[in-house]
Amino acid sequence: MSIEIKMKKKSVSEWVKAGDPWVWLNAGAVAISVIMVVGLLLLIAVRGLGHFWPADVVEAHYALPGQPAYNIVAERVESVEVPATQLREAGIAIPDEHQLMLRTLMKTGNRDVYGADFRWVVDEYLTETKRPEMLFTAERYEWGNLYGYLQAVKENGQVVSATADLDPTASALATWQVFEQSIERAARIHEEIKVIEKNDIGKINYGLERIRLKQRSLELKGELTPAAEADLAVERSQYDEEYQGLQQSLIDLYEQINRDTFTVQVMDGSVHEIAVAKIVHAYRANAMGVPEKIGFYFVKLWEFLTDEPREANTEGGVFPAIFGTVMMVLLMTVLVTPFGVVAAVYLREYASQGWLTRIIRIAVNNLAGVPSIVYGVFGLGFFVYFLGSGIDQAFFPEALPSPTFGTGGLMWASVTLALLTLPVVIVATEEGLARIPRNVREGSLALGATKAETLWRVVLPMASPAIMTGVILAVARAAGEVAPLMLVGVVKLAPSLPLDGNYPFIHLDQKFMHLGFHIYDVGFQSPNVEAARPLVYATALLLVIVIALLNLSAVTIRNHLREKYKSLEM
Repeated sequence: MSIEIKMKKKSVSEWVKAGDPWVWLNAGAVAISVIMVVGLLLLIAVRGLGHFWPADVVEAHYALPGQPAYNIVAERVESVEVPATQLREAGIAIPDEHQLMLRTLMKTGNRDVYGADFRWVVDEYLTETKRPEMLFTAERYEWGNLYGYLQAVKENGQVVSATADLDPTASALATWQVFEQSIERAARIHEEIKVIEKNDIGKINYGLERIRLKQRSLELKGELTPAAEADLAVERSQYDEEYQGLQQSLIDLYEQINRDTFTVQVMDGSVHEIAVAKIVHAYRANAMGVPEKIGFYFVKLWEFLTDEPREANTEGGVFPAIFGTVMMVLLMTVLVTPFGVVAAVYLREYASQGWLTRIIRIAVNNLAGVPSIVYGVFGLGFFVYFLGSGIDQAFFPEALPSPTFGTGGLMWASVTLALLTLPVVIVATEEGLARIPRNVREGSLALGATKAETLWRVVLPMASPAIMTGVILAVARAAGEVAPLMLVGVVKLAPSLPLDGNYPFIHLDQKFMHLGFHIYDVGFQSPNVEAARPLVYATALLLVIVIALLNLSAVTIRNHLREKYKSLEM
């Protein structure tokens, strides 16, 4: 016997009453949000990570109608279709049959020669395109990339290797090999100079400054006796003697690094002689295979993560910004967690639940919605100008009128962001405390524990996952904030890290770099927008990764705590 099951169809009104539309609406909203987030991350990743790939360099003949033709040597950056009328309005004689034209942004480099290192070309008039293997790209400490053909390498003005070939002949390859060896030699010397200038001389300058402050302090106290002056003079003479030795070493190293030069033929046919010391990397992308390009790609990526910025932040790495961001977030976390937990415990466990407590809760909740720039203004006015100036007057009078804590720095930035994220930690902790059953507390008290012991050994451990949730939200918000930091300590370029080998090792008064501000600076303040654009994407991706790593660390701790105190919830 067959059993027929008839499905009763829902009417529209029943479907709406059952709440199904809201379920589908929420599911659709979540799906769209996820797609948008993934799409945004993919866009940032592709645009940012693609910057480090060694692109081929093309050589072509470019001749616009009615304008003189010239040779072009460049990297292709991007191509877009534009209306032909737009090009006609720009003065280019485009035939009437064309409606759309493909236009390509070419990176021609050699900014010191041509004044700009990007130019747009119309693909229609780009002919005889080729990729010569001997065309090379040189990344320089100044003036951006250099493109051209290597002609000769010189030592002390004497040619040690030369070639007239533009193809990979034995002569051209031998000259290129000598050029690479010269760059490696210059890079080693450059590293030695950097160590002396940044570490050794920096340490001496720091010591001399401490002697100056000590002398000034003794003067203010009226204790600067001839004997004390003599002791300070001895210390100063030791530093001066050490400085003279380092200065002579620097003179020798600069003579060595400026020994080599090379001549290069650029795209207009002119020949230029350039010091090898100005080159960071030189490579022939057209002659590279895929494995070589992958290896070079990771070298560049590592340099981006570990090196210092150059060329007004449009070249080089972002390590100081990574370091500053992570250090500020860690300090902020250390500050906000105890204050937030203590405030929440008082509000939930000790304060009488009257109108005053309710007003405080409303104020805390409203604080979470205050624009971040307001916190920046408050931090500048209260922490920097009021507290910082007071600290300078009380503890660092010898440094005045130069401010120590009376100016923006790492400490005030961390404190300002701790204040900004404090409501998040308070609210999350209070929610966690509210979830703990009343009988747990009563059971602990019934066994003879005091209220403080119950709070410390039972309540807080059970609420620790909620506390960590608040910390995660605080970290996520603090790491991405830029507006308040612009007022209380972040700068475009910080010459040294706030953590070094000089006493007191962590310099909380020092200004620092931040990834978020770096994105703003490179993207909107850079004089070379086209060159800086890939770095904006790369730095944005890096900021997202740093925030994700900080959050993952907090999530791991939260999950560990949740498992550890799971038995208490039974």
